Amino acid sequence: MGDSSPSVQEWKNLYDAAIKFKEIECWNWMRDSDVFGVQNPANGEIGYCCVMGELGEYFALAVYLGTDGLEGYLKIQSGEILPGDVDVLHIQKCLMASFEDRKILRGPDLQVIKELGLKFRGRKSWPLFRSYRPGYLPWYLAGEEARYLALALQQAVVVALRFKEDEGMLTPPKENHYLVRATEKEGEGLRWKDEWLEPSPLERAEIVAEPVDEARLERIRETASRSRGIWEADFFYFPGGAEGGERPYFPLSFLLVDHRSGLILNAHLAGPSDYGSEFIEKFLSTIESTGRLPEEVLVKKGEVFKLLEPVTSRLGVKLGKVRRLISLEEARAGMFEFFHF
Repeated sequence: MGDSSPSVQEWKNLYDAAIKFKEIECWNWMRDSDVFGVQNPANGEIGYCCVMGELGEYFALAVYLGTDGLEGYLKIQSGEILPGDVDVLHIQKCLMASFEDRKILRGPDLQVIKELGLKFRGRKSWPLFRSYRPGYLPWYLAGEEARYLALALQQAVVVALRFKEDEGMLTPPKENHYLVRATEKEGEGLRWKDEWLEPSPLERAEIVAEPVDEARLERIRETASRSRGIWEADFFYFPGGAEGGERPYFPLSFLLVDHRSGLILNAHLAGPSDYGSEFIEKFLSTIESTGRLPEEVLVKKGEVFKLLEPVTSRLGVKLGKVRRLISLEEARAGMFEFFHF
């Protein structure tokens, strides 16, 4: 689990909090739409909590981290992204405490349970803790995550027992406000209090366009013939995990498809860093290898538009943004089927 793994005491605090949370079985009176916040005293970030288990199939507390974590949760709740969608992992930024069958746990999970001298029996009884980050596989907790998740579980018990007596306590006085269990220092400890807070503004990572190789573009303009072809371009997370650094990640896949024929013109996998320059390279090399400049390139994501615009504008290629890339989506589905995803 790495050097930043939780200490024995941090693990004990986390398991104690999870056991207490499970004991009250608050999923019997709370729904996953009953959202409340718990402030992380270490950095002030708010985690938005929802209790899962109303349907009796999956029992958990999910803590969606910050406004971007909340946005991912709301996309799932609204049906914009369905639970079985291949992209559902890639929008989740959260910590999860769930209760599973023993066979779901991995070696490190069982080792911690053994070291703590804990015993669990039966189905859906074994605590499992995971960290979810967009673009990465669900992973073991770091120490700071374990400390915060323990606090979130403790405050979830407080909120759930109050909610049992007063179902209106989570109804906001203003639109887009959430009840947050906030903290303030009290001597050597913390004091918890209720606050109604609006999520902070969402900060999106900016796509930085790569410097354009003007000499290369000039060669392409001189040698490539112009066609009436239309290409579709997109990048997305590939479902198969890859090893890299401390945490396995999902590679980003760049796909370039002919709009009319559905033929894949180029496909490329890249790691989480420097993918932009790799995708631009594949786009230009496709033009060079085919000897043709398309009349238009269609994209649906703003990130892809920003990445390609500095190149397409200099090449005199129209860049269009559409809601769907039908040929590319079919090619993507075929790719996933080939790899059994």
